[in-house]
Amino acid sequence: MKKLRKEDIKQEVFDLYDDYAHNKVQRREFIENLSLYAVGGVTVASLLSFMMPNYKDTMLVDQNDPRLDSDFITYNSPKGGGEIKGLLSKPKGAEGKLGGIVVVHENRGLNPYIEDTAKRAALESFITLAPDALSPLGGYPGNDDKGREMQQKRDRYEMLEDFMAAFDYLRSHKDCNGKIGVVGFCFGGWISNMMAVKVPDLTAAVPFYGGQPTEDIDKINAPLRLHFAGLDDRVNAGWPAYEEGLKQYGKDYVAYVYPNVNHGFHNTTTPRYNKDAAELAWGRTTDFFKDKLR
Repeated sequence: MKKLRKEDIKQEVFDLYDDYAHNKVQRREFIENLSLYAVGGVTVASLLSFMMPNYKDTMLVDQNDPRLDSDFITYNSPKGGGEIKGLLSKPKGAEGKLGGIVVVHENRGLNPYIEDTAKRAALESFITLAPDALSPLGGYPGNDDKGREMQQKRDRYEMLEDFMAAFDYLRSHKDCNGKIGVVGFCFGGWISNMMAVKVPDLTAAVPFYGGQPTEDIDKINAPLRLHFAGLDDRVNAGWPAYEEGLKQYGKDYVAYVYPNVNHGFHNTTTPRYNKDAAELAWGRTTDFFKDKLR
């Protein structure tokens, strides 16, 4: 059987996966459409396996990294889902108070990739909280397909309340200096933009390929660093209007567009991952937080 490489996959397959990952096509239709690209010794099964997330071999931080104190906590979100579970991480033995970062998952709950990302951020000398918006439904189920189904059952503005409550939790934490940023991916990118609108005391926001607010842009106080994938026509379509608003109200923002990469390029677990773009974007993100949150 031919061993697949990212370079062998047509862009149409990545676009099809994007539709599938964002609930525009169901799994059966996704698989049926994949069959159009199962040629030259490539089977549908091998193509499907190649496109699905691999959480076994792609984590960048050891689950029991001795440099970290990382444990699950619960906090209250009275305007959202009630009791919310989240992964709280900070450097072991850190002296003094740390800047805080809310790390926001995609449209499938707190999966291992987002946990890994929250730990990476903590290793940069921050205290991080990665909430699971699926908590009221039992939490991330260990399967992204099921996670997407579950997340569709929740109202996104109630989930926004859950992440704003995470901001409040961090701000009152004894190890936090009160300066809080947010970073989020896809759905989490939209949450990051919306928290910039809704949370006056937010110190910094970094949306990765996130949907944009359409009103109240004048209320944004936090500086923004926005990351976009060059091939992500779906999300990028809303950027010009958002940028016009940011310019109109004199907001502090820098937008980066990474050419020839797909939506999800920061996610290490799928073939959409682009190491060069991901590392550049992450370096820009952590440098920004170090400047704003300390």
